[in-house]
Amino acid sequence: MAIEIRAITVLGTGVLGSQIAFQTAYHGYPVQAYDISEAALDAASDRLAGLAATYRDEVMGATAEQTEQARARIALTSDLTAAVADADLVIEAVPEVLEIKRQTYEKLAAVAPDHTIFATNSSTLLPSDMREFTGRPDRFLALHFANHVWKFNTAEVMGTDRTEKQVYRAVVDFASSIGMVPIEVHKEKAGYVLNSLLVPFLNSAIELAAGDFAEPEAVDKTWRIATGAPMGPFQILDVVGLNTPYNILVAGKDTRELAAWLKDNYIDKGKLGVATGEGFYKYS
Repeated sequence: MAIEIRAITVLGTGVLGSQIAFQTAYHGYPVQAYDISEAALDAASDRLAGLAATYRDEVMGATAEQTEQARARIALTSDLTAAVADADLVIEAVPEVLEIKRQTYEKLAAVAPDHTIFATNSSTLLPSDMREFTGRPDRFLALHFANHVWKFNTAEVMGTDRTEKQVYRAVVDFASSIGMVPIEVHKEKAGYVLNSLLVPFLNSAIELAAGDFAEPEAVDKTWRIATGAPMGPFQILDVVGLNTPYNILVAGKDTRELAAWLKDNYIDKGKLGVATGEGFYKYS
């Protein structure tokens, strides 16, 4: 029997979690968007309003009515049990810290229905790093979105050797149904396809600036002129938000000095990227 995915829950309403929720709702699904506090949900409400405006401006054919309907399909909640009570698929988009993910999945496993599929949007952690926390390794896999999901619409699907084939196919089909292009990763690879390419690129840029070889603006200018790319690595980092690359760098054995540079010069000063109005660049 084919697996049907109808009701979606997104855990974590940060930059990417909010985008996943809105993209899913825009394509007709009811979405429960969960976060740990009312303050986080207030911020999510603002993000969703901003996404509605962005879709009207940037998504071909999007109307005010469609974006308002999408927003109406999203329920914000800090009650985990209520958030997952009817979920067919839970997409986890909590911070890229294994301990936080462990705590999240252990709580989730205790309250989610048996049939619910769990999918992690983790950028660099392997699904097998987390599957024992889920209580359902056969119904667990990775579904990785890129930032600005309405435009950079890849969805990388990666299971483990314990993920049921029907579950994998159902998530591939779901990704297609919300306007994404499924990228099937045949076996586990840290960073999937996108971040296997992107993370070393961004780390190399940070190394140039942290080592005082060149200013971030010069690094970006070099990349744009030499490749024709629309954005340089530090512009990309500002869009992603600096907390995610910091978490990746601090977890690496050889990149902790880069993490410290990022923290001391930007994160501790509230310069987290576009979302806060300043990162490597200022945004009005």
